[in-house]
Amino acid sequence: MADASDIPGEVLKSLRAGAVIPAHPLALTPSRALDERRQRALSRYYVDAGAGGLAVGVHTTQFAIREAGLYEPVLRLAAETAADWASRPMIMIAGLCGGTDQARREAGVARSLGYHAGLLSLAALGQADEDELIRHSEAIAAEIPVVGFYLQRAVGGRDLSAAFWRRFAAIENVVAIKMAPFDRYRTIDVIRGVVEARAEDRVALYTGNDDHILLDLVTPFRMVRDGEEVEMRIRGGLLGHWSAWTKRAVEMHARARAAAEAGAIPADLLALDSQVTDANGALFDVRNDFAGCIAGCHEVLRRQGLLENMALLDPEEGLGPGQAAEIDRVSAAYPHLADDAFVKENLDRWLS
Repeated sequence: MADASDIPGEVLKSLRAGAVIPAHPLALTPSRALDERRQRALSRYYVDAGAGGLAVGVHTTQFAIREAGLYEPVLRLAAETAADWASRPMIMIAGLCGGTDQARREAGVARSLGYHAGLLSLAALGQADEDELIRHSEAIAAEIPVVGFYLQRAVGGRDLSAAFWRRFAAIENVVAIKMAPFDRYRTIDVIRGVVEARAEDRVALYTGNDDHILLDLVTPFRMVRDGEEVEMRIRGGLLGHWSAWTKRAVEMHARARAAAEAGAIPADLLALDSQVTDANGALFDVRNDFAGCIAGCHEVLRRQGLLENMALLDPEEGLGPGQAAEIDRVSAAYPHLADDAFVKENLDRWLS
């Protein structure tokens, strides 16, 4: 068993302060084997872009890595690359999926590779009631510190009550929650649950709301508990969107945090939020119900040269109808959101 006290102090401090944590994609050869050179280059890119951590084995990495026998190799490669390349502590988060037995096994693998926490997907327990979900979460939290995950329904999530999030946040080994319901009401349910559990100093809030990234980072959430106001902030993001154009994401995160601390949100930052949301609509293929949400990020990375091709583990997956044209549109409209020059300058070094 590992608990939050086992997380190195600088890593835990970074997690709680708020960080940019890209959801790590999977680099494949044309024959759909792991491309270790480009997988390593991606990790190096995220480190040099200023990311505070890496999330590996998550949705953007493709859940099918498990059936392909790639879960441990992919996690190992990212952990080794981060340790070798970064000059600062990196928050390492492993995706945990499946029923309790599978998630326990994955937690053991992640722990053995030096991962600090597990992002716990509840998607496989779709028919379970909230009591069962809490028992499952407690069992996994007994193995590794846990980051909760509120996943939107369009990609396999389910609605969860504020009472569930209160009980979840009360689990001592929960260190953070990624909120990605793409729904303001349900985002507030999570925050309310954390406050009601009196866990606001222990559980860090991270946005996964790709349609609301910058606004999440600058909004003060004020809840009333026992007649007194409690303020919480979403400190960072764990996002598939941040797997591409990551250097710009780091810069925007820093700017949003500075504005939040100053208590003054400039109008151009609010305008930037709408541009990021528009760009996300292209990368995540919103027009086709998120069918190309992994492929869109891959396409940006391919255009930059970080990925060689668009191969995904499922040969039926790829860009949605019209998605490439949408990526063309947002790339032309918002060149300030891209970090193409940064990638071009460093690509050979990352691929070496």
